[in-house]
Parts: sequence; C-alpha cells; structure tokens
Amino acid sequence: MAEIKTLSQVLIEELGKRTIEGTKLPESITGNLNPQFPTRSYQERAFKFFLNYWQEAFDGKPRQNHQLLFHMATGSGKTLMMAGLIAYLYEKGYRNFLFFVNNSNIIEKTRDNFLNATSKKYLFSDTISFGDTRVAIKEVDNFQGANGDDINIVFSTIQGLHMALNTPRENSLTYDDFEDQKIVLISDEAHHINSDTKKGKEVDQEELFEIVSWEGTVERIFRANPSNVLLEFTATVDFSDENLNAKYQPKLIFDYPLKEFRKDGYSKEVKVLQADLSPIDRALQAILLNQYRRKIFEKNRQHIKPVILFKSKTIKDSQSFLEEFKEAVKKLKAESLEAIKSRSSEPVVLKIFDYLAANKISLENLIAELKEDFSEEKLISVNSKEESEVKQMAVNSLETNEYRAVFAVDKLNEGWDVLNLFDIVRLYDTRDGKGGKIGKTTMSEAQLIGRGARYCPFQLTGDQPLFGRKYDSDLENELRICEELFYHSAYNPKYIQELNTALQEIGLKPKETRERKVHLKKSFKDTSLYKAGHIFLNERDKYSREDIEGLDSSSINQTHKVSLRTGYTKSFVAFDAPDRDKGADKLSVDYSLRDFGAAIVRKAIQRIEFYEFSNLKMYLPKLNSVQEFIASNKYLGLVKVEVSGLPEQIKSLSPDEKLDATIQVLAVISEVIASDKIEYKGSKKFSPRMVRDVFSDKTLNFMVDDGGDKEFGRSMNDPAETAYHLDLSTRAWFAFDDCFGTSEEKLLIQYIDKRYAELAKVYSEAYLIRNEKHFKLYAFEDGRPLEPDFILYLIGKEKTDTMHYQVFIEPKGGHLLKADEWKEKFLVSIRDTFQVEQLFSNKKYAVWGLPFYNSTERMPEFEAAFDDHLL
Repeated sequence: MAEIKTLSQVLIEELGKRTIEGTKLPESITGNLNPQFPTRSYQERAFKFFLNYWQEAFDGKPRQNHQLLFHMATGSGKTLMMAGLIAYLYEKGYRNFLFFVNNSNIIEKTRDNFLNATSKKYLFSDTISFGDTRVAIKEVDNFQGANGDDINIVFSTIQGLHMALNTPRENSLTYDDFEDQKIVLISDEAHHINSDTKKGKEVDQEELFEIVSWEGTVERIFRANPSNVLLEFTATVDFSDENLNAKYQPKLIFDYPLKEFRKDGYSKEVKVLQADLSPIDRALQAILLNQYRRKIFEKNRQHIKPVILFKSKTIKDSQSFLEEFKEAVKKLKAESLEAIKSRSSEPVVLKIFDYLAANKISLENLIAELKEDFSEEKLISVNSKEESEVKQMAVNSLETNEYRAVFAVDKLNEGWDVLNLFDIVRLYDTRDGKGGKIGKTTMSEAQLIGRGARYCPFQLTGDQPLFGRKYDSDLENELRICEELFYHSAYNPKYIQELNTALQEIGLKPKETRERKVHLKKSFKDTSLYKAGHIFLNERDKYSREDIEGLDSSSINQTHKVSLRTGYTKSFVAFDAPDRDKGADKLSVDYSLRDFGAAIVRKAIQRIEFYEFSNLKMYLPKLNSVQEFIASNKYLGLVKVEVSGLPEQIKSLSPDEKLDATIQVLAVISEVIASDKIEYKGSKKFSPRMVRDVFSDKTLNFMVDDGGDKEFGRSMNDPAETAYHLDLSTRAWFAFDDCFGTSEEKLLIQYIDKRYAELAKVYSEAYLIRNEKHFKLYAFEDGRPLEPDFILYLIGKEKTDTMHYQVFIEPKGGHLLKADEWKEKFLVSIRDTFQVEQLFSNKKYAVWGLPFYNSTERMPEFEAAFDDHLL
C-alpha cells in the first residue's frame, strides 16, 4: 500500500511542530466549555491542529469544502471536541450544525450533552458568549427558519437523514437547506458511512445526484455549498483497507488511537480473570470483588459506586440468568463465600478476605450488604428493542443512579458512555476464531471491554491527575483495584489467548507487561542518612492572587489597535475587469480610553459579561470598585488605543464610535485577564521529611509497547536484558538494588559511576536515589507537579557546619526536551530561590536542581552545571 501523508503531517511540514504547539486556544473555545471538564493535553493538541489548518485554509484562498477526520480513541472525549469546534466555528460565521450518527442511542446522549444545562455531562459553560454577545443553543428540525443569532443543531441518525432527504416531507430537512446556507456537518462514529468507499466505488461529482446510499447522501449535502464543512469523528477507521486509507489519510488532522490513550493513563487497566466455575458462581465472585472495590473507594472518601455487566449470548439466556441471579443473592450464605475463598488461588480474591479480616467485617455483615446492594430494584435488564429505548438514559447515567448490575446481550455497544463499570462477566463459553484468526464475537467483546475501560475519575489530593491512572508504579496500593477493569471468563486458555490478541490489536493491552520489584539495599538502610536523615520537599499552595496590584503590563503598555466601520462600498460591472481598488483612504489617531469619558467606558463594561464586578474581583482581588477599574492607572486609566478610520470619522469620534472602539479593546483585555488562571503556586520553602518515610521498596508494573523505549522495564543488573549493563549490587552509592528505567536513566547512572571517584574526593558520602514515584515537587510559577527521576545526595567532609546537598536530576529523552521545558526551568531555578529551615547547628542544607540530562543533545549544558555546582 502506497504511503499517503496525513493532513497533520502536511501541517507539521508547512508550519513546523513548534508553531502548532505554541498556538493559544481562543476564548471562544476555552470560555464556552464546561469548566468541570478541563481539556486534556491531547484534546488541546487536536484543537491546535484544527486552528492552524483553519487559518491556513482561509488565508486568502478561495472557498472550498473542508472535510476533516479526527481519529480518536473510545472515551477520549470526542464530544467535548465537537462542542469546542461548534463554538469556534460559530465565531467564524457558522450558525447551523448537523449532527448525525448511526445509533439513535447516541443521539439521545449527545442531545443531553449539548442541550440539557442541568445534566452532569453538559459540555458547554453556563452561558455561551462571544465578546459582549450571549448566544443560545437550539435544536431545530431544519435550517430554513432558524434564528441567525443562535447555534442551531439538527440531530439525526444517518438512516433518518437519508430517508428525510430522499423522501422529503413537511418540516424536515431538504437538500435546499444545504444549498442556501453554509452548514457544519458533524459525523460521529463516521466509519458507518463508508460502504461505497469500502467497495472501491469512486464517486464522480456528476453522479452524486444519482447515488442513494448513505455515503452518497452525506457526500451530496456536503458538496451542496462550497462553504460547508464536514467533521468526522471515529475510533475505528480500518486504515489497512486500501480504499479507506486513500480516502482518509489526506483528511486525518488528528490521530489518537486507543494504544496512546491507554499508554497516557486515561483508561483503566484491563485484567482477565479466568475461573473454572459455573456462571452463577462466577457471578458471585464478581459481585464480591465489585463490593470490595466499593469499600476501598469509601475508605478513601470517594463516593463512587462500581457497576457490573453480566453479558449473555442470547436474550433468553440473559432473562433466565437474571432470575437465577436474583434467587442466588436472596439465598446467599456465608458458606458460599467461604467456598469461593477455599477454592481460589487468585491473589486479588484472597486480598478481599484479608481485607475483611483486617477490618473485622464478618461474612454475615458482608452478605447483608450484598443483598441490599444487589437487590432486584438495583438490577437493570437491557435487551429487547423496547427495553433499550426506555432504559437507555438509565444505563448512560449509572454514575448517578442506584443500579449496580446490568444484564444485556449486545444493546450496550456503540454510544454506551459509562465510567464506573468495573466488572464484565461473560456468561457463556464459546469461541468463533478459526485458523488462527480472531473471531468476530471475540473482537466485539474486546471492543466492549474498550468502552468499559474508560477511566473513572477520582483523586485523593489536588496534585493527582483526576482523569488518569495514578498507581501504575505502586501495584501494592489498595487503590490500584479502583483503576482496573476485570473481565470474568470461564477457564478456556484458547479463548483467553484469542481475547488477549484482540485486546492488543485494538491497543487496550500491551503486548508485554513486566512486574518488577526494587528494594532498598541493606547497606543503604544501615546509613545514618536513611535512619535519621532528611529530604527537603516543597508544597503546593493555593494561589490567593493577593499580590496582583492591577492589570498585566502588556495590557497597559501596548497600544491596542481598532478599526472603525467606514461604510465603504465598491461596485463594478460583472465580467468587466475591475480596476485596482486601493479601498478607502484611512488615517489613524492615538487616544487613551480615558479620553472617551468614564460614561462611555462604563457602558462598554456593561455590555461584556466578563466585567461583572464579582467576576473581576476573582481575578483582581485588590480592586475596590468599577470606578477604580475605569480611572486608576493600575487598571484602565493608562490604556491606549489607536483608532483607524476615515479622516472625517477620527477627527471627531461620535459616541457610538467611541463605544465601538472601547468594546473592541475591552474584549481583548478580558482574554488577557482570563488567560491568567493560575490556581496554585509552588512554595519556595522546602520542608524536611525523614528519608526513611519517603523511600521504600516498590512493586513496579511496566507496559512494554512497540515503539517505546526498549530499555523500559529491563534490569540494569542483567547483561542479557540491557544494552546498558552495570552491576548495581557493587555500587554502594546507588540506593536501590536495580534500575528498570529508560535508556537515558541508565546512561545517567553510568555517568555518575564514571564521576563517582571525583565526588568521593569532595564529599564524605554520595548517594543516588531513584524516585519511584516516592515524592513530587511543585513548580514555583503555577504549582504544576513533577517527579524528578533522581536525587543525588551529597554530604560534605567538614566536621562542623557540614553541608548536605540534595540535587534533583531529570534524564530526558530528546522527544520530550521541548515539551517538558517548564520542568527544566523550574529545576535550575531552585538553587537561587530555595528556602530551607536549618535543623541542626552543625549541619547546613542546600537544595539544587540541574539542567536535563540527555546523552546526545544536552551533555555540554549538563556537564557544565555538574562541574560548576558540585565539584
């Protein structure tokens, strides 16, 4: 298959990756999305690619249809992307949006997400506004009578859209809707509209009106107006299909597959639990595990209710099992749970009973809980067409209702959006794979697991990621089970092998995982540093903004440029060559807002919602009144504006022209104020913690993927595993017994090994300690957390006033040097800004950081700092 460049690759070649990454998201996106759903880093990257494409596409170019594909993993927030793009395209002049998808269930969910401001999954902010204008979002049946000031959305299935357009009826969409005005078409689960492409059918423009397929219908309405835009979203484009590859690679503006989604920590970890048990006993083991997870959540003050899906082969089987399950729960006895314990060797099952014993929870009390939590009214069956339509909203809001278990066959596939599903129980034992190929059923089960593996957000402290896994490097933490989805299956090795292959194929499981243990050496535990020494760490403080005295200097010192509407017009005879038009003669004059008068400025402030005093006070805590904001030199008093317009206009500005100019300036300043959303700052005071309390033995989990760092998860001690062998057991200066880090981390250890003799001449003791997620630091500017990979601890030779240095070092792969630049800036700033409480009269402490270590790109900078600071 010939390699075709993606649209994103073309953009990078034309604009440069740094230009795209440096793009600032406009207020039309950031200010109009629900702040409860902060955009994730990959969503911001997707927006940035789109913004750069849009600017390039319309920079003096003729109108043309724009078709783009966002290939993004299930659960990655495609609908939030749609909401942000709707807001941005509204700002660019679009008012009408058509959302269509294959599944009617997704329509209901998306309608709720876009229109129902009381829904917990509502995606827009409380008020949608652009400058001084508030905008309503409305559902309409067609665009003919739609309000030109609203965001108008038609929701439709692709089947319904196809029928409505090809067999028109009153008040429905017609092809005229798409010819008379420009429209944004948003296709969710877009892989469903490619039947012609898969067949290799090339669609000629002149044949569009003859095509009656779904794909032909979409193509026709898209091409009806040259300004129409088609945005396609899907997680499952088959790029191995030559025809689909040729169609979509040139339109692929952002690619974020499930493999990357999982690697970045945004999914649950998937565990397949085989048990040679009857379906009902497998179900009882599952609810036991599910209830244990609930207890761990509650112990850590997380109000999260785990849910189970019981999946049957047929509707009849599902209905029958539901009755059997209800009866089994009613008759549940302690002997049943004892039997599960006695016959299981699975560590997670045994851990449940250890937890019960440690917390003095009797089996009788647990059974009472199970009977209550899995009582009949907390079970829901979704199988028949009628049931799925009635209950779809219930199974899409399992986070907030009382249901604990769902019984289904295949009604919960595409569009099922639930975060608190933690167990799936497969109630049948069949496989349809043949000849080494993955069966269709197994692949659909893997895709169901993918939907269930969406991460259920929680955090114990404000510095933890809310929407991502936290315990990959701490497998023994009891909360690890709250980041895992268990797929309960009968004992069937051939099926499990096939399922694992399917999960790897869709990117939900790595091809290899390595569980490794690291231990602090006994020799290190015997040192005075470990027994009685301290490590100094800073904290993250809530940023009160009390030190903000006024507007940012960039708003006060720059001259804001505005242009008045001149009313200039020009006409020429069609088909005659128009003469070169220089436009209207315009002049510019500098003013200050103060020149326009307080009344004009106050009126402009009243036009823009952002400037409500209560909101301003949040950003500018020392502001006392609107009058002060208008008059004071710390705020608007010195703001300058360059007004351009016709000579007769700018010589004597009318009140309306002054108001228009002021509104334009205030709209820009509001974006500057709003962009400063720092909530935390890192303290410059580093406080002591006992080394023995911070560092401990760890069980680590490494997910090894193709294309990743080949050293990740490999023992540095074992020459058969690594290209960077060093016997760490003979290096007393290295605190742990092994290192399983990346190539750059191992190269740093080798570098310290080479320089150790020089360090030993200067210091009485030197220890390099790997930070296996033992501690965090917080950037001074915005409180962002980081976990430096190493700390180099150095103790001077002085008998009195002995210096103790702790030096943070971060090895960094070349691909991350730019993205993590903020971390390096923070690390090198520590030396000049740290504050440490000196605990003892005969010891002095210093906290430093070094520039990034990179063996190929940054050695001169690192070595210069190493030599200058440490030797």
